[in-house]
Amino acid sequence: MTLSPPTERLDAIVQRHAVITDMLAAGPDSETVVALSRELAELDGVVAAIRAWRGAQENLAGIEALIADPATDPEMRGLAREEREEAQAAAEEAARALQLMLLPKDAADEGSAILEVRAGTGGDEAALFAGDLFRMYARYAEIHGWRVSPISASEGAMGGFKEIVAEIVGRGVFARLKFESGVHRVQRVPETEGSGRIHTSAATVAVLPEAADVDLALDEGDLRIDTMRSGGAGGQHVNKTESAVRITHLPSGIAVVVQEERSQHKNKARALQLLRARLYDLERTRADAARAADRKAQVGSGDRSERIRTYNFPQGRVTDHRIGLTLYKLDAVLAGEALDEVVDALVAEHRAALLAEQEG
Repeated sequence: MTLSPPTERLDAIVQRHAVITDMLAAGPDSETVVALSRELAELDGVVAAIRAWRGAQENLAGIEALIADPATDPEMRGLAREEREEAQAAAEEAARALQLMLLPKDAADEGSAILEVRAGTGGDEAALFAGDLFRMYARYAEIHGWRVSPISASEGAMGGFKEIVAEIVGRGVFARLKFESGVHRVQRVPETEGSGRIHTSAATVAVLPEAADVDLALDEGDLRIDTMRSGGAGGQHVNKTESAVRITHLPSGIAVVVQEERSQHKNKARALQLLRARLYDLERTRADAARAADRKAQVGSGDRSERIRTYNFPQGRVTDHRIGLTLYKLDAVLAGEALDEVVDALVAEHRAALLAEQEG
């Protein structure tokens, strides 16, 4: 297998790793230690893969030289030929592992995310399903040690949510959840159905990378900020104070409303956070659309009108339509316990597509 990155790039990565190691050993200030340690952690795996690949290449070259050398004893040459196939396989495997480590990384992967779940077709049953999905992601986040903080919510008449938006904070949240965006479909007998008929309902999931101030600057002149009385539960306080905040981004027309906090100041901060995430996502979506058309066929194209997954209760199965994966572990998936099996398969498919594109 021929590697696409030039030797100069591999040398530069190894050299940078050595420089950071020396800088940390010199005892820099705490802020620098955090930044350098993070960069070193990202480079550790790449450098290990480079060394493994180079070691495998050297081993294979040594065997080939032994076979080609006229002075080699015939018995030794025979043993070397037997070892060559295994050495070639090891070199191929090391090359593929290195290519995976060198794949272009999404800058947002290591960060937190904004999760939006909305009831789709299906009325009250769709709202109940949206609630099931949100609980699945909340439990999944708990398993991974992430923190979930609701930003806004609109409850359904029979339970669940017409819409819920939450921040999920933790390292690598977006990398694990970004392929969840799309239409999720449920097939089951609704609690509201007396005849026992199976209904099909849907909910839409959107996972947005959380944008830092450095990722997206907002011009206050582009914003219209309105305050209003919060609706829903909350007693007299909700009815008497204008704590809810709606911020409209005039150039794009995107508007967000947050009323979860009693403090108008906190709701404004949350609304700005959500608006920044949606605008950042819009920029990323436009950039993706400008890329090659064949990218649209890949996992995670970002098309939220695409039906990506079906949860079939009568058969106890979950099917992801993008990769043809079916698991008969419905309860475990909805409990967040088996969701990693789906996520791992989606990540592997995405990496395979990127590799195929590189090898083009």
